[in-house]
Amino acid sequence: MNLDELRSVQSKERSKDSLQHLRESFYAEVGEYISELREERERAAERADSPFDSEEVNRLTDEIKTAEEVVEAIYERRVGKVVKRASLAAADMPADEEGLTTEEQELFADLVERIESNKQTVLDVLAGESDGTSSDESSDATTGSPVDTAAGTPADAANGGVPETTPGGADADAPRPSEEAEAVAADSDAGASGDGTPDGESRDDADGAGGDAGDDSFAGLDDRTTVRITSDVGEIFGVDERAYDLSTEDVVTLPAANAEPLLERDAAERLE
Repeated sequence: MNLDELRSVQSKERSKDSLQHLRESFYAEVGEYISELREERERAAERADSPFDSEEVNRLTDEIKTAEEVVEAIYERRVGKVVKRASLAAADMPADEEGLTTEEQELFADLVERIESNKQTVLDVLAGESDGTSSDESSDATTGSPVDTAAGTPADAANGGVPETTPGGADADAPRPSEEAEAVAADSDAGASGDGTPDGESRDDADGAGGDAGDDSFAGLDDRTTVRITSDVGEIFGVDERAYDLSTEDVVTLPAANAEPLLERDAAERLE
């Protein structure tokens, strides 16, 4: 495993709508590679008179950081495809299960099981055989709600995604959302108060004299900006209630409220 192989995997993954086949041990091998780089950096730091000024130490630090960023981008790109594949399998449609890593296989199986279970619950409600209330909800106070439990499972399954120090992923940090995506979401929400009314504006003002709050709720959604993405951002949820998967060199028209934070952080450049 090396940085060139990682970049090749990333490039191929971004250029395809389908999942490229990876070795089951892919993430474990990346973990070993990064661990070896850290050990090499420690040895280089011990040899250097001033570790902070050592070219070798700085080179290894840059390589470690780049490898971590690339493999995280690979995972974030692939996980969306795994979810799509699981939804097809749960609907009894053809879904190729080959080429998944060990961690992705676990995520895939768990998603299929949960989608099928949730579908049966909905069918039972429609047939009048259930009110949609799970008997497990009575234990929410101690075990958490079914929604929380379900939402946490994909993250748990992904914990082995980028092993930190061991091939098995025991010390791995779970892949985290893109920092750019988190910043964009935070900036997009910053102008709203707790009740959804923009700061400095009363609810009466927002509703208007005629009480037509429905029209105002869409104000500003037509204000859009076309940009070219200059760094991998990942998936963000726009104020227009659409998901955008943003990668370097993508050209996309976004709501202005989502585009501006990207422009301010030099993660995108305006094209109009």
